[in-house]
Amino acid sequence: MATSTLSTTAVPGHVAIILDGNGRWATARGMERSAGHRAGVEAVRRVVEAAPGLGITTLTLYAFSSDNWRRPVAETTSLFGLLENYLRLEAVRLASNGIRLSVIGRRDRMPLPAVAAVRLAERVTAAGRRLHLRIAIDYSARDSILRAAARTGGRPLTRERFSRLLGAVDHSPAAAPEVDLLIRTGGEQRLSDFLLWESAYAELLFTSVAWPDFTAIHLAAAIEEFGNRQRRFGALPELPESMTQESA
Repeated sequence: MATSTLSTTAVPGHVAIILDGNGRWATARGMERSAGHRAGVEAVRRVVEAAPGLGITTLTLYAFSSDNWRRPVAETTSLFGLLENYLRLEAVRLASNGIRLSVIGRRDRMPLPAVAAVRLAERVTAAGRRLHLRIAIDYSARDSILRAAARTGGRPLTRERFSRLLGAVDHSPAAAPEVDLLIRTGGEQRLSDFLLWESAYAELLFTSVAWPDFTAIHLAAAIEEFGNRQRRFGALPELPESMTQESA
């Protein structure tokens, strides 16, 4: 993985990824959709391992949306089984690599063994400071915003305080930084109710690469693309230095 070519001044601190294309990847190969989800777990391992070396400090992965409950029971059961196995197998390795894991979203509808695995993994990795890995499970940005708004009691809020309320309703240990770069794999080009508040000024990148095929090289290329964009946050574009001097 060639990280030396990346600009050190334009690295996204918070990268969010919509993990899409697992089922289509498997179907195209004549396999059950569950095989695509298993391959997707391997892609998670690759990206998590590569992220700190690329300068990423927060990585949020959209693994299961609240709308995914509409899928067949067999598929959702398989997905939560994979989540439980991943957390139980990876927690110690994540901790040893300085990676803190948090699961954001609702927990009241998750199978109890998966909830237990989440709590254990969060406890084991709590001291990690190299990377904050957040996995969104049974997550809906709009529902989170509604639940946070219900906690305001009608009081005036700053954006910072509302962000903290969002973190609280999503079981996040602290308000996450705003998303710098949001990637969606699998060819679709929509946000699908993911981190809508936190992504107000995120750079968006859509790729046709299915999630099971996504590698550290793809992640590095996405960060390089991010570095080539100019983020203005509503301000005017920066003028070249030569033009600035001429107008002075």
